Order: sequence, then C-alpha cells, then structure tokens
Amino acid sequence: MLARKGLVPEGFLLTRLAEDATQPNRFRSKSQRARFITKSGSCNVAHKNIREQGRFLQDVFTTMVDLKWQHSLLIFTSAFLCSWMLFAMMWWLLAFAHGDLEPRDPTEPGPVPCVTAIHSFTSAFLFSIEVQVTIGFGGRMVTEECPLAIVVLIIQNILGLIINAVMLGCVFMKTAQANRRAETLIFSRNAVIAPRNGKPTFMFRVGDLRKSMIISATIQMQVIRRTVTAEGEVIPVCQLDIQVENPLRSNGIFLVSPLIISHTIDRGSPLYELSAQSLATEDLEIIVILEGVVETTGITMQARTSYTPEEILWGRRFVSIMTEEDGRYSVDYSKFGNTVPVRMPALSAKELDQTRGVQDNGPHEGKPQGWGLVRAGRGGYRRSAGRACEDNPSRPWYAPAEKDEQEKSKEKNGQKKTVKLEEIGRELEEATMEDMSD
Repeated sequence: MLARKGLVPEGFLLTRLAEDATQPNRFRSKSQRARFITKSGSCNVAHKNIREQGRFLQDVFTTMVDLKWQHSLLIFTSAFLCSWMLFAMMWWLLAFAHGDLEPRDPTEPGPVPCVTAIHSFTSAFLFSIEVQVTIGFGGRMVTEECPLAIVVLIIQNILGLIINAVMLGCVFMKTAQANRRAETLIFSRNAVIAPRNGKPTFMFRVGDLRKSMIISATIQMQVIRRTVTAEGEVIPVCQLDIQVENPLRSNGIFLVSPLIISHTIDRGSPLYELSAQSLATEDLEIIVILEGVVETTGITMQARTSYTPEEILWGRRFVSIMTEEDGRYSVDYSKFGNTVPVRMPALSAKELDQTRGVQDNGPHEGKPQGWGLVRAGRGGYRRSAGRACEDNPSRPWYAPAEKDEQEKSKEKNGQKKTVKLEEIGRELEEATMEDMSD
C-alpha cells in the first residue's frame, strides 16, 4: 500500500524498503494466505457461474465505467465505425434509389441529386463521417430534392451526439473516480499490538500525502474470520465490527497529519482471546476502510486495506514521525512504518484479565473482595463489587454485624445459625420509605 502504481515519490519507496528490512521475518517462510482485501484496497473475490449476465446490460453506463481502459476504447471505436458504416450504407442506398450513381455527361445538366458529389460507397462513407463529426469540406451537401435524406441527416446527428455524450461521460468518470484520490492515502504495511494505558491495543498508521484534506473522514474496522454457530453451522465469512478508539465517541478523524488509529482489546473485542502464540495460527483478516469527501472535487471516496496475522506485530509500537521546526509541524515519512519493540506479555487480553482477577481475589490477599448493597438513589439499592469484608470474610452481606450471647452459645454447641430474611426485607422497606419521605 505504501507504493501505488508509481504515484508515490521515490523517497517514499526507500521508506518501504527500509521498513521491510527492519521488521522481523518470522512469518516470511509461511505460504501466502488468501485475503479478501489486498494491500492496495481491491477486493480479492472472484465471481463465477453467474447465469444472469443480462443484469449488467441494464446498467450500461456503470458497466462501461467499470471496464478497463483498453476495453472502453475498443467499444467506443467500434461504436463510431459501426455508426459511420451504417449511415454510409443509407446514404449510398438513397443515392442509388434516386439515380444519382448513374453515369452522366458532365457537359449536360442532369437532375438535382439528393446529396451532391456522391458517386460511390467511398464518397458516401466520407459524407457520413462529415455529418456525424460536424466536419464540412464544402464538396458534399444535402439538397432539397429528397425529404428522406433530411430525415436521415437528423437521425445521424442525434445518434452522433448520444455517442459523444456517453463517451465523454465515461472518460470523465474513469479519470475522476474516487479511488484515484485514494492513491495518495497510505496505510502502514504492518499493524502492531502494544500496551497503551495498561491495556493491549491494536494499532496501525494512516496518512495523506496531499495537502488537500479529506472532509468528514471516518475509519471503520472489521474482522473477517471463520466461525461456527451453536447449532453447528459453519460461517466461512463472518464480519465483526471493531470499535475505533476516539475521544469524540465517533469514528471521525481529522487527517491533517499521519495518525495512529487504535482499538483497545477488551472484553467486547473480537481480538479478546488473541495471544502471541495463537496469532501465528489464527485464521482472520482485519479490514480497514477510510471514507470521506474530497475537498477539491466534492466526490465521496473510499480507501481500503487489510492486515493478516503475518502482518500484525506483537509487542511493538510505531515511532514518532512528527517534529516542530521553525514554528510549524514537520512529518518525516521515511519513518512512517518503523516500529520499536516494547515490553509486553505474550498472554491474551482474556488471560491477562483472568490473571489479574486471581491476583485480586487470591488467597494471598488479606481482604478478599465481596459483594454488598449500596444505596443507588431514592429508595433503591444496587450491588457493589469490590467491597472488602473487614470483620469476617466468610460472613455474607446480610448477616448482622454483632452477635448476641444466645447466638454465640448456639454456635459453640454446633447448632446451625438461621437468618430471618423477612425481618431484613422489612428493615429495607422501612429504610426506603424513610428516604422517600425525606
């Protein structure tokens, strides 16, 4: 994605080589996996056995725009040649029916022809070209002798204008397509997983080489993986959305300089069970979609790329490429994809959460965590996690704090202690009524 069809400067091509040389090559020996979106953003999906081919002819303009340049030029050239030949045949037939092709003595005056200076099919073909492309050499013209010739002239002019309009529209749309603007939008070749604010985070870098901005730019991320439902149904392509971290609580970005897009791997993330060991064998693909409006043309554009497990680096982060020089910010694109290693455990986010939970609630802690009721508003209660039971760890939240002598004697004799839940409920209702009256 860093080098697109020769449009990126030569200095940036050196960045690509330097980036490839600095990245670890532990996955280089593996066979290339099939991917849905290539690094350049094109869809790597082949459509086969389409029986309803006629649907493409119902939208001829879009079909023409989607064709390759050589195919489009071939179709337009064939359309012009066929129309010229068709109307040349019509002009020749008009001249033949009117008797204009019969040999005459040039010294004797003859009948007025339908079209002057037409003596053969070649001259009729030249006249057809002159009419359709509005080129008049002054030697051939339509006369008032044949009304049918005037009708043919009108039809050919209208058909020629339609062919020209379609050709110009297709050429304009092919040259001004939104994906052309995406040629200067670059993504980092590799994505990284590194800790950020104490949590594992998936990150990649995106930048714009042009000074004209992308208005209302948004970033979307999806994970494509093979899943199996509870009923045993195999879904080969399951698309799961990934939440992009943004303080504005939206996917919008201000792409005035290269940005590092991040996703925190938490309990609700599809990457929650991904670890350094399982990353090499995981069958998934992370798709990144950037959408926005081109500032200069107002056309909506979209740039895409994807990251496979071989292109996700564990325990690395991107280096800083922005500095302040002479009162303005400067971006060094030679370090666009460079990364540095960071200290990070090889455990997944799920394993880290489980480890932290064991450490918090483990036997070595003097005060294990418990659950209790705290007041949550007017007359309401909610459970509160993380309350330490200071007096007796085994005592439930509803047990009274003090014991009378009768209960102590029962416990000494081995009798089972009973708790009257009715009395507790009555006390809670009385406390609720007091709060509401207050």
